Order: sequence, then structure tokens, then C-alpha cells
Amino acid sequence: MDKNVGGYDRPLRFLLGAALLTYGYQNRERTIGTLAFVAGSDIFATAVIQRCPLNALFGINTCGET
Repeated sequence: MDKNVGGYDRPLRFLLGAALLTYGYQNRERTIGTLAFVAGSDIFATAVIQRCPLNALFGINTCGET
């Protein structure tokens, strides 16, 4: 699988994912906290592995030329 997450997109995913994970953990007793934690996990994981299925589906590549 080709990488399709990089450039400006990757640090934004790290920040958003970490924020959602933190919010979700702090509110883990509520449904919204659980949903935020799951979403944050997914966003953070796509930043780590540099592969996003939605980017691939829509033909988006933020890695640039390598």
C-alpha cells in the first residue's frame, strides 16, 4: 500500500487525534467520550501509518513527490 498522508496533513492528524483521545479518556463514562476516543484512535493511527482509506478512495495524496 502506498502512503497518502504526509505534509501538513500528518501533524494535523496527530494533534486532532491526540485531542480527541484526551477528551474521550476524560469523558469515558459518557457515550460522546467513547465515540471521541474511537475517532481519535483512528485519526491518530492514520497519522502513524501514513495511510488513510478515505484519501485512497477519493484519490487524495498529501505526501508530495518522493
